[in-house]
Formats: sequence, structure tokens, C-alpha cells
Amino acid sequence: MDASSSSFLSAIQTSKLLTSTMAMTIPKSSVTTPPSFLSRHLPSLNVSSVRIEENPRNSTTRPTTTRTSRPAPSPTTTLPAATKPAPSTRKSRANDRRVAEPNQPTMVFNVLEGVINNFIDPPLRQSVDPRYVLSDNFAPVDELPPTECEVIHGSLPSCLDGAYIRNGPNPQYLPRGPYHLFDGDGMLHSIRISQGKATLCSRYVKTYKYTMERDAGAPLLPNVFSGFNGLAASAARGALSAARILAGQFNPVNGIGLANTSLAYFGNRLYAIGESDLPYAVRLTSNGDIETLGRHDFDGKLMMSMTAHPKVDLETGEAFAFRYGPVPPFLTYFHFDGNGIKQPDVPIFSMIRPSFIHDFGISSKYAIFADIQIGMNPMEMIFGGGSPVGADPAKVPRLGIIPRYAKDESEMKWFDVPGFNLIHAINAWDEEDAIVMLAPNILSVEHTLERMDLIHALVEKVRIDLKTGIVTRNPVSARNLDFGVINPAYLGKKNRFVYAAIGDPMPKISGVVKLDVSGGERQECTVASRLYGPRCYGGEPFFVAREPENPEAEEDDGYVVSYVHDEIAGESKFLVMDAKSPELDIVAAVKLPRRVPYGFHGLFVKESDLKNL
Repeated sequence: MDASSSSFLSAIQTSKLLTSTMAMTIPKSSVTTPPSFLSRHLPSLNVSSVRIEENPRNSTTRPTTTRTSRPAPSPTTTLPAATKPAPSTRKSRANDRRVAEPNQPTMVFNVLEGVINNFIDPPLRQSVDPRYVLSDNFAPVDELPPTECEVIHGSLPSCLDGAYIRNGPNPQYLPRGPYHLFDGDGMLHSIRISQGKATLCSRYVKTYKYTMERDAGAPLLPNVFSGFNGLAASAARGALSAARILAGQFNPVNGIGLANTSLAYFGNRLYAIGESDLPYAVRLTSNGDIETLGRHDFDGKLMMSMTAHPKVDLETGEAFAFRYGPVPPFLTYFHFDGNGIKQPDVPIFSMIRPSFIHDFGISSKYAIFADIQIGMNPMEMIFGGGSPVGADPAKVPRLGIIPRYAKDESEMKWFDVPGFNLIHAINAWDEEDAIVMLAPNILSVEHTLERMDLIHALVEKVRIDLKTGIVTRNPVSARNLDFGVINPAYLGKKNRFVYAAIGDPMPKISGVVKLDVSGGERQECTVASRLYGPRCYGGEPFFVAREPENPEAEEDDGYVVSYVHDEIAGESKFLVMDAKSPELDIVAAVKLPRRVPYGFHGLFVKESDLKNL
């Protein structure tokens, strides 16, 4: 990305303010001017809830109010904060939604936050500079009601009747200070397909954080990934958060998560998930709109957070998951039965210190966890002014194996795997006295949070001999690949094909490749690929089987789908590619009524499952 070509902030007109700190009391369409000694490093940041967007094409319906765990607001007012007078509201031009003006306490706290953002912890580093992070198609958009799309190439296969939904970060308010790519509010972009026609809808996940900040008219919570860099910044933002809690602006017991990472369908429910909180149940209406049903604790059995990458066994309907955290037990494993009922926790006390565990693998017999070189790094935060999460180059990564239906950790086994840092897992399966896992290995793990453009992810096949303890590793491609997916029916089983995104560099995705991992050792396994074209970037691919109910169907008989954005034309498309063809031929292309920002993980939900929600 080119920070100087930010289409997001450059499109917003700035205005002159009297002082940099008093600027925080001015409505959100204003700009905060940095002090003179920072002006060379920190250009002014605009604070607004209005998106500079293309006008959406003809909508099939009027914008509707989504149903959340809180009472729905009336057509003319926003929902007031508990026991407090309703704030004044104004309209957002983008979708006619009501946006609250900050009340007096919020304005006072905003002044203090402005002091922190401008004097104590300004966004000097590229990784937390919103002018860079939110440039190009990473810039947020406003909500879009269900809007008809035009099929401009080919036709949509009948097996795509249902919805492809992709999650990703989309900040409700432009950042006042440091902002990391992972910090945005979750927004779902759904393309509903029925009988060859497509409808696009984009809606925020109405999390507790989103609704409280919407009603307050301003951000209330500090950004987790960018707000605690250095002791002074951590202390200042921690104190400000405590003051907001005491003032009754929000209650952290109700969750502080963003639900911005992924989606999962199990137990006849669809969830939007971020690993810092409980999942949020969502549903799609018959016209393609997205509704948030509320934060889901599984009848009080899930008290804390959950991974954004649960593994769902399509045969049994079971889902397997975990959570991790900064206090013991640092890792807890659990699963849900076929009816979506949560089973008891299995705490893993052999995880002896905190580790960043974003994903894991599941086979028919085991669950596989990666204890990697990324973990809590308080010394860097205190003395180096860096993030509390960072890399430890002296740590030896290891893989932990536990039986799939373990009642406790007594059978947990750990295997040292030097240099293997797993962020995303592709698949795992059992062989005789061994387990095989496919996953991208992050070679430059120290850049994972700060310089994603320097990351190279090498997909490896890792085999663990459970008798001898010997671990063997073989790369399956030399390319920079991540976001690898398989035919979902092969989860936990030996698969042959993988579809992975090409980093160019990360987090931008220039194309997709198909890998055949059934071959011998140390050979390039790419058997098909498609590049999207000059300055055209996509996201995580997803495989949809052509005949999902046919047990005799070939593994790669289906389609690979993804959103793709053309930065030159400023247009986004939904592409459908033939997974069996040697060049992943495009069989259908849908022109979207407005751009879809780059995001994280997606899911296809078939029509029959949508009706069960």
C-alpha cells in the first residue's frame, strides 16, 4: 500500500481548529491538528462516522433496522444509554442511519483521549498510522441494505444458491489515534444467491461495543492491538477506560469484542466471531438482509472468549474449539455436540506461558495446537514502547497433541518443532501411528503484527510420528501463500487439494493457487493458479462443492469463490472459478453495486441451512 495515496482520508475535507486538544470536543466531522513538534511525523487525523462512498445502486428494499440483543431503536431516535437522557442525533448521508452526537461526559473524555493520542502516544509507526492502514480498499464503508447485483459474465451455478458471507474489520468511527488493521468493528458482506440472481448486503455485527459507541456518538474503548504500545500509553488509556466504566459509559462484563474475524455454522446457528469475546449469532432474512441476534453464551456454559476458527465436522455436526489468554490456564480446549450444546472445558496446564494461538488442527482422533514464538511481551511494551504481544526468538515452537474427545489433559503430548510458527491451519489427518498437518509456516514471525508486508508464509506438510516422536517437515510450495482452504467435507480427513491465497505482499492478495499435496517430498505442488490482474486484489478463497450430497463426487468437483477489488477502476466483483480447471477458469462474475473492503475469513451457507436459522 502507498500511504501517500490514501483514498480514504484524502477525500475528506479538513477544517481549522483552535487547539489540538479542544478539537476533541468538536463534532466528528472535524479534524484534530497535532502539536507543531509532531507535525512532521503525524499529519492530522479526521474523526467522522460518515463514509465517503459511491452512491449505492437501486436497492431492492429500504434500509431496515437490524434486530440485536438490545431493544430496536425507533425510526426517529437512537436508543438512549441506560438511565441517561437520550443524546441528540444527526443523519449519516451514507445510509440515512441516525448517529448520536456526543454528550457532555463523552466530550470531556474525548478531550483527555485527544491528549493521549497527540502527546503521549501519537501514531508514528506505519503499522498503526490510520492514513496508511486505512488506505486504498482497506478504507471502511457504511452499511448497505440488500441491493441487486449484475451478473456480467457467465451464470451462477445452482449449487451456489445460499449466501457467501465474508467478515472483516470496518471501524465505525475514523480513528483519533493509533489504529491497527485488526482493530476495526466487524462488518459482514453477504452475497445472497437464488436462481442465478445475486443480492449484496453489508451490515455491522451489532456487538455491545458497536451499539454503545453508536449511541454515545464516539468511540469508548481503546484499540486492543494499537492502544497499549508503551507503559505511558497503556497506563493513560487504562485510566481513561476505568473512568469511562465508572461513569457508566460501558460495562466490560457485556463484552468488548469486535466479532470481526470469521463466521461459523453449527447447531443450526450462524455465528460472527472474534477471538476476544463470545460469538454473536446472526441470521439472513429472506430478502438478503443481515440481522444480529445477540451475544451467545451457550446457556451460560461459555463464559469467556472462543477461537475465531472452530472446526466443524460436517458428518457429525460437532464443532471443536478453544480459547487462550494471558492467565492460567493459558489454553482451554472444548467442543460442541451435534446439537450445538457446549461440552465441559479441558484446561491445558502444560501450556506453561501465554502464546498467541489463533488457529488449530483437528483430525478424526486428535486436536493439534501450536505453541509458537509469538506471545506476551511485557518488557518490550515497558522499555521499548512496543506492543504487549510480540515475538520471542529464543523460544522453541512446539506442537501439542490431545485426543479429540479428551476429558482432561493427561494424554497431552508436546513435540518440539524448531522454526515452525503456525498462524492458520489448513487441515490435519491421521495415519498409522502418526498425524499429518498442513499449514503455512510464517518464516519472518517477528513481522506478524508490525510489518505484514514482510511476511512470507511457506505451506508445509508436517508429520508427527507418535511412537518415535520424530517430526518431519516438507514444503509443498515456495510461494507466499496463506488463507488456505479445502473442500469442507474433508476436514480431519486426508485431502489432496488445497486452495490458497497469494500474498503480494500480505495482506493484499493478488490471486489464488490450487495445490496437490498428494505427491512426493520437496516438490512444487501447484497444479493451477489464477492472478486477478494489475492492481486487482482479492481475499481468502472458499471452496463450494458442486454436489455436496454426493459421496461419490470428486474432491475438487466444485467452485472457488472470492471477492476481488480493482483499485484502478474502483470496482469490486464476486468471482466464481472452476476448481477443476488448470487455470481456475472464471465461470461467473458479479459486478457489485459498491466496493467491498479487504477483510478476513468467509463462509458459504447453503439455502437449506439459511432457512434453519
